[in-house]
Amino acid sequence: MKRSTTYTPELREEAVKLVLTQGLTLEDAARCLTIPKGTLANWVAAARRGTSPKVAPGSRSVPELEAEVT
Repeated sequence: MKRSTTYTPELREEAVKLVLTQGLTLEDAARCLTIPKGTLANWVAAARRGTSPKVAPGSRSVPELEAEVT
């Protein structure tokens, strides 16, 4: 039986930033944070779609942040 792990919204957000804004690969970021690569891949995909679950109040989505930079 698998054990379910709960990750904080802040950890999810920082993990996605490592991949999308700092250029780490999914493998490297997942290894650094000791989280499953598949889990991180799901978070990154959701962020790219702008549907990140459990976003902290007042935070902005990755597409919003990217639009600000360009």
